Amino acid sequence: MSRSLDGKVALVAGATRGAGRGIAVELGAAGATVYVTGRSTKTQRSEIDRPETIEETADLVTAAGGYGIPVQVDHLESDQVRELVERIDFEQGRLDVLVNNIWGGEQLFSWDQPLWEHSLEKGLRILRLAIDTHIITSHHALPLLIRKPGGLVIEVTDGTAQYNNENYRISYFYDLAKTSVIRMAFAQSKELAPHGGTAVALTPGWLRSEMMLDAFGVTEATWQDALQAQPHFAISETPAYVGRAVAALAADPAVSRWNGQSLSSGQLAQIYGFTDVDGSQPDAWRYMVEVQDPGLPANVTGYR
Repeated sequence: MSRSLDGKVALVAGATRGAGRGIAVELGAAGATVYVTGRSTKTQRSEIDRPETIEETADLVTAAGGYGIPVQVDHLESDQVRELVERIDFEQGRLDVLVNNIWGGEQLFSWDQPLWEHSLEKGLRILRLAIDTHIITSHHALPLLIRKPGGLVIEVTDGTAQYNNENYRISYFYDLAKTSVIRMAFAQSKELAPHGGTAVALTPGWLRSEMMLDAFGVTEATWQDALQAQPHFAISETPAYVGRAVAALAADPAVSRWNGQSLSSGQLAQIYGFTDVDGSQPDAWRYMVEVQDPGLPANVTGYR
């Protein structure tokens, strides 16, 4: 990848694993200085209780060619986020890209319980993790981001606006969380535009995150073994793919053309020309509409 982001400073909030890690690494590969935040460190795990750490992510960013800086932050804690932004300001004097990727609700939502049967405590926790964290982070980070024209905010979600408007997303709380993030990007786009800033919502496709691979009992090297259990997993993509989408947006001098829009990794690959690590360009959301959701046999021909 070219050094298209040399001198740029990015904050990837929620970069411990999954899409956040992929985004941070690809921003680093383009030359950016990347602050990577999360709750899991080498000495302390979050409630998710997984082995990935922000230090590992930062090391991957640096190995890719950027400069990774890990900072343990609970984005529900306003003071912690404020101190993070003050540190970025002190050390860098600028913030060019904010990626709101905080989530952490994987173990909290139910796949089959309606609202009245779902744990209210867990449901409200989902909304705090998925919505409040993004609001708190933008509240503190945007004054630094708009100091110079050209700032970019990317709200990472699951599903495009069109898909989520037409389909119920798993459960009441999951649906509300993921659609709310899209609207937050739209709202920020209106407030950033007068300052020369841009905000978009971005979704990966079927992500081969660490947790997803574990769920299927495979690794990235053996992920195709999961196709016997779930043939449609053939359309899946690595976290690097959405990372390359973010890097392409951040390097685009005309990125304001996307202001307020809902975008996907597969859609942007066709426009910017990047690929996943295997050289393919999976278009998961078109595949879901045209193949998976209608119940057709798995066939990714023409979709990656």
